[in-house]
Amino acid sequence: MAINLEDIPELSPNTQALPYLNQLIEEREKLKVKVHLTGGATVIDCGIDTAGSYEAGVLFARICLGGLAEVKLSWGDFGGLYYPAVEVTTDHPLRACMASQYAGWVIKKGNYFAMGSGPARARAGGEELFAKLQYKDSAAAAILCLEGRKLPPAEVVAYVAEKCGCRVQDLYLLIAPTASPVGSVQIAARSVETGLHKMLELGYDLGRIQNGLGIAPLPPPAGDDMTALGRTNDAVLYGATVYYNVRDTDDTLLPLIEQVPSCSSRDYGTAFQELYERYGNFYAIDPLLFSPASVWLHNNTTGRTFRKGGPRPDLLRKSFRIED
Repeated sequence: MAINLEDIPELSPNTQALPYLNQLIEEREKLKVKVHLTGGATVIDCGIDTAGSYEAGVLFARICLGGLAEVKLSWGDFGGLYYPAVEVTTDHPLRACMASQYAGWVIKKGNYFAMGSGPARARAGGEELFAKLQYKDSAAAAILCLEGRKLPPAEVVAYVAEKCGCRVQDLYLLIAPTASPVGSVQIAARSVETGLHKMLELGYDLGRIQNGLGIAPLPPPAGDDMTALGRTNDAVLYGATVYYNVRDTDDTLLPLIEQVPSCSSRDYGTAFQELYERYGNFYAIDPLLFSPASVWLHNNTTGRTFRKGGPRPDLLRKSFRIED
């Protein structure tokens, strides 16, 4: 189902993210990040050879969302568990979340591997998703957000620049490991995107979604990336609440709301790391599990609101190792 996102310069994810990128570079000492020139491109280390920070995580998440969403840290009530949280609000859910934030670009070159997300995906446009969105960003800059443990070498820089069709001096790569403060923030900031992707997989017309808001607990950084992967996934699967304004018929939304939350999955109710160890393969886990814990759909056409799911504080306590 084609959505046909128009290439509007004022809504370019790569252009709108630039002010946040510049802030990250200019305030590198305050934000505990490091800036390098690699192969002519700017590489920003947000947690590999430096500590990173929660404030840097907020900027990383805003950049990943193409500058088209607000991200802030707060506190939230997750079924009786009062805990630090990451809130996201966007009036451009498709551009911010699907055309930018979604981690749909696997960067694999030689021995290098990282998951790629952020505005540069809309420059490269090589994913199947962009055939559905009918969208490509024509901005000069290309900003790629990486989740990985190694800084990208020059050959990776050249590869990404080629795929994006940009000059290396117009390419910016941000990287943070999963097990880091920046990693925790930027993954917890994917609540709205996760719900949108689930609805896309269910065949829903995302063009009907007007706005999105989400909140998820901020997972505590773990000592290793595997534990961090479990905690960050659990934060969304068992903690996130999302709210969307849509224009549709109630007859369409009623069956949809039953299928979107994580509780619709056969694997619901088990912490992510346990599931990974059980199956031994990420792709063996039920793909329907990857959804927010609680989903609200408000129909702007009829004024009715539908809700399904809820947080699981018991699983969050277990995953985050909270001891009262």
